Amino acid sequence: MSDSQLPPISVADVQRSVTAELDRIAPVIDSLGEAFAADGHELALVGGPVRDAMLGRRHNDLDFTTSARPEETEKILRTWGEALWDMGRDFGTIGTRKGPWQVEVTTYRSEAYTADSRKPEVAYGTSLADDLVRRDFTVNAMAVRLPGREVVDLYGGVVDLATRVLRTPGTPEDSFSDDPLRMMRAARFAAQLGFEVAPEVVAAMKDMASRISIISAERVRDELVKLICAPFPRRGLTLLVETGLADLVLPELTALRMERDEHNRHKDVYEHTLTVLEQSIDQEARLGGEPDFVSRFAALMHDVGKPRTRKFHDDGTVSFHHHDVVGAKMTRKRMKALRFSNDEIEAVSKLVELHLRFHGYGDGDWTDSAVRRYVRDAGDQLERLHVLTRADCTTRNRRKADRLARTYDALEARIERISEEEELAALRPALDGNQIMSLLDIPPGREVGAAYKFLMDLRLDEGILSEDEAAKRLLDWWAERDSTP
Repeated sequence: MSDSQLPPISVADVQRSVTAELDRIAPVIDSLGEAFAADGHELALVGGPVRDAMLGRRHNDLDFTTSARPEETEKILRTWGEALWDMGRDFGTIGTRKGPWQVEVTTYRSEAYTADSRKPEVAYGTSLADDLVRRDFTVNAMAVRLPGREVVDLYGGVVDLATRVLRTPGTPEDSFSDDPLRMMRAARFAAQLGFEVAPEVVAAMKDMASRISIISAERVRDELVKLICAPFPRRGLTLLVETGLADLVLPELTALRMERDEHNRHKDVYEHTLTVLEQSIDQEARLGGEPDFVSRFAALMHDVGKPRTRKFHDDGTVSFHHHDVVGAKMTRKRMKALRFSNDEIEAVSKLVELHLRFHGYGDGDWTDSAVRRYVRDAGDQLERLHVLTRADCTTRNRRKADRLARTYDALEARIERISEEEELAALRPALDGNQIMSLLDIPPGREVGAAYKFLMDLRLDEGILSEDEAAKRLLDWWAERDSTP
């Protein structure tokens, strides 16, 4: 996933790409431009769609800006479009659908955050130039006037796009003061596009990092997800750490930059973590091929417990005992603070807690029962656990790396064999709760749970039992339990 060799793009290629994309979307942009012009309003395709058109990227979500006020835009779109939505009305945005295209039209505007506000103050603008200067980066501050298809590039966005540089239309200080989340977006676009961030932008991010604290956790989370699911997340994460933004939004990542011990006897945990993330991305075909946030974030967080558990020993060695358990707790706490869903929190924290479980398998002392428990504990995260465990090998010793890979191949083959024989995906005891209550003549309660756990342990230790055998073993256990003083 290296981005270091991304070549510049020629301006001629940019021009050819945007012409081809405008021809493709002509059925929507030409007719919409004519509809607004007929009512005496300006309209322009703007922002991401223009940038992506110049990069040769196609998508059907189109953003427009207009001189029309929201009520005037709504009137036009009701006639032109096929459906209407106005959830963004407070920010001047009205949306519609036209065939395969999703369209959002926003009145020329400016917005800014006051020093302690979490909500921007929105004011309508009067010109396309005023609208473009308020945008985050020059590559997003280009427009195409409609219906004439005139490209408007007032701030050198085409050149910045061609040379892969991220700059702001005005001063970065003004841009980040207007919306501090743009500092996160700088990291996200670096990760998505593989662009360099201009030195003056990086300097402003360092100086103004504390301003991110006024942004809601949900908005920060959304930018972080987009960054991590981008093609080059290392680039964006490194920028967050170097500018100090990570100290505020993901301090566990910054903490991984532990100083080495004087004998260099433990790895650079920060660099190791970024490499594990990249190696997990390389294996995403196992998960369907699309960017998988849970898998990537587990790779990023898998060692966050190490700084808190690091211990130096008299013989010069370093240990991180129980960093998996500590890291899982830290991961859960951070994800809650960022308002992730309970399902995402549980999935990622489970992977962090289990990421060391495989080590020791190569010693040859895992029974079938241990394999069953590995599968049971991983649950629906088993495939992601396979990815994380394999990615967690960053040794430069080729012989050791090959040995670990072969050992994990053997474990996966063993899981597959036992799964075929015993249906591990549906791992459950031979008797369910109703059968337990009937057999033992007991009501619902803790005793049913204890009996179920006994049968589950039997299933894990011994494999599949018939219902008759399970019933006999349960009755024996119950009788012994009752006779214990």
